Amino acid sequence: MKKFIRNISPFNNRTEMPAAMLVVKKLLMFIICYWSGLLLAEGAVIGAMFIFGKNFMQGEMFSDSVMNLLKYYGMIVVLGASVFCWKIIEKRKLSEMGVTKNIRGWFIGALIGMGILAVCVAAIALTGSIRFDGVFTTPDILMILLMLGGFIIQGAAEEFLCRGLVLCSLKDRVPMPVAIAASTFVFTFNHWGNFTGSEPKYIFSGVFCLIVISCVFSFLTLKTKSIWAACGLHSVWNFCLSCVLGLNLSGSEGASAALIDMKSVGENLLNGGNYGIEASIIADIVIAAAAVLMWQLYKKNNTERQA
Repeated sequence: MKKFIRNISPFNNRTEMPAAMLVVKKLLMFIICYWSGLLLAEGAVIGAMFIFGKNFMQGEMFSDSVMNLLKYYGMIVVLGASVFCWKIIEKRKLSEMGVTKNIRGWFIGALIGMGILAVCVAAIALTGSIRFDGVFTTPDILMILLMLGGFIIQGAAEEFLCRGLVLCSLKDRVPMPVAIAASTFVFTFNHWGNFTGSEPKYIFSGVFCLIVISCVFSFLTLKTKSIWAACGLHSVWNFCLSCVLGLNLSGSEGASAALIDMKSVGENLLNGGNYGIEASIIADIVIAAAAVLMWQLYKKNNTERQA
């Protein structure tokens, strides 16, 4: 029993163990990084409230837009926790985590994200389940830019955890499907709270969307041998959906500032209801097709390298 506990402990860099134990070890490390990062970030926010004369114990809070910014920028603590675990506990180079010097992949991922989102939104709009109400004449450009920075940090933090700390640490030590499944599991777990109050049909469709988009992130990371493309796709998807199109993001209402005014028409599985298009069956199909394409490109690239 002592040996088992020592092996799965996330506070050492042991890897010589059965694949199942190694997966458990990485899942435990994910949990520690994620929750310790969130707790530290929450502490920083509470400290900022006191500095600015806000007593959260009495319900005094910043405005919703400021709280959103703090939530997203606070994810830099989670990102730092994942890097700390990788460098100090795992004792591995950041390049092995996919953090390469060439960040060109971030922009490639961003373009892929915009393309997939455009297809999803256009297809849903053709059904009449979302509508275009025009462009805002006086958008809050400063808030939109601040939100972009927040989404860049938030997307990177989640990818460093799911694709870096889990996928990249497992891919050379366990069968690839197992590594991808573990990464997908923690990514889905990370978003589970967003389904609170949702109807079962939206939960099922939304979870499927999380699974296939996680596979897209994983295949991009494996194909490019870098985490940047997944970071770019993740961040730009969230930013464009919320701050460009003004649609609900993962169960949250559209951002306080957006460039375009788009709204859902009714609540159904075509538009994902209050959860947003990430629980749309149309988005499920489009993103699943993208995942299959990414997998084929990754397999083709691997075959050519081995030939």
